[in-house]
Amino acid sequence: MAMEEGGGGGGAHGGMIRLQCQVQHYEWGRIGEESEVGRLHALMTGSAVDADVPYAELWMGTHASGPSTVLRRGGAGQILLKDWLQRHPEALGDRVLERWNGDLPFLFKVLSVAKALSIQAHPDKKLAEYLHGKNPQVYKDANHKPELALALTRFGALCGFVTSQELQAALESVPELRDALGPLVVESVIRSGCGQSAKDVLRRAFTCLMTLDESVVTHTLSNLIDRLKRKSKAAGGLSPKEELVVSLEKQYPGDVGVLSAFFLNYTNLEAGQAVFLDANEPHAYLYGECVECMATSDNVVRAGLTPKFRDTQTLCSMLSYNQGPPQILDGCYVNPFTRRYSPPSDEFEVDHICVPVGGTAKISSPCGPSIFLVYRGMGVLSRVGKEDEANSIIAGLVRGNIFMLVAGTELEVSAVMDVEESYGDGEHPVQDALQLYRAGVSSRLLHQAV
Repeated sequence: MAMEEGGGGGGAHGGMIRLQCQVQHYEWGRIGEESEVGRLHALMTGSAVDADVPYAELWMGTHASGPSTVLRRGGAGQILLKDWLQRHPEALGDRVLERWNGDLPFLFKVLSVAKALSIQAHPDKKLAEYLHGKNPQVYKDANHKPELALALTRFGALCGFVTSQELQAALESVPELRDALGPLVVESVIRSGCGQSAKDVLRRAFTCLMTLDESVVTHTLSNLIDRLKRKSKAAGGLSPKEELVVSLEKQYPGDVGVLSAFFLNYTNLEAGQAVFLDANEPHAYLYGECVECMATSDNVVRAGLTPKFRDTQTLCSMLSYNQGPPQILDGCYVNPFTRRYSPPSDEFEVDHICVPVGGTAKISSPCGPSIFLVYRGMGVLSRVGKEDEANSIIAGLVRGNIFMLVAGTELEVSAVMDVEESYGDGEHPVQDALQLYRAGVSSRLLHQAV
């Protein structure tokens, strides 16, 4: 059953509008049908997946680099979600309308990662404004970009700097890295303690690494990879970090970002785990698939593992140089069907809603608009408290649907059996629960004065 924007005055049907969303074909994306982004986009648009094209990101929001459109009833054409919100500012709610100047404050994505993304960080608001003013072709907006990645599959990432002890151990065990950095830098790291002095030492060491001459990087990696290949055949083999370095060098030969892996935490998320990345924290996604939510921005400062523009001096100067493993978020259940991931950012939170077949759950957007992705299963969206079932149904839900609830909306979602996608022994089919992912402004806004 189709979900479409209401007719007449163009308002949302039952508080809901259907969205058509764009994909990004970055070269690190998974290819063709291997990509969850590609599969979801094909279901959403009714088009075939191109078998030879990378499908990297599905964007759900208003950012100009990949804006979503509203599907209108009766084939009346499309309108950009940003323009629709300008025509219907009440859909944002008073809190969002006043605080974020009439725009959606978050950008929701699905990522399908086949090879490592760049060594990168996102600027805080002040730096974003400066970079956008200085180089708007690269830094296309003036907003900060805190973000949360929630794993759909096993998901690998480099996140934040390792502890001083781990970095010291790396320098002791990797002679090629020691030689590249030089004795003065190595000695300062070995002798560093904690606090601000440790941050200063780390800043100098990381800057030294990332600004090495290209010939030094090439020579260092050649020696390192040769040694690791020999070690891989010996008893004990390679450590996980060493295996990662070998893999990264195959993806980006001669790239200094391969060496930076020794400075960063190697983190593996299981499905259902998330990590929050604040401004000025270094990271690089490595493999897997996730949903991601962030403040509405596309600002990325890169310095390795990329063919794109590198702004190494800006990256090295902007980082917080906090050390230690990232905090892994498992989410908290806010009701029997909904697990919520609440980062320390007012712009967004993410829910994973899982409704068993035959079950019904309420979904709402009390603080501002929410965007929903139907990830698995089949269901029905209905008005709350309507006894007349035929008149209460707003839309059917199937995998690949994306829709937005306007501020102040509360609806019911019911999971139903999809015979075509059920599996089992025929007499006892098994059906995945209806699964949705929701992005919306933080529920903390409920407790803030308008």
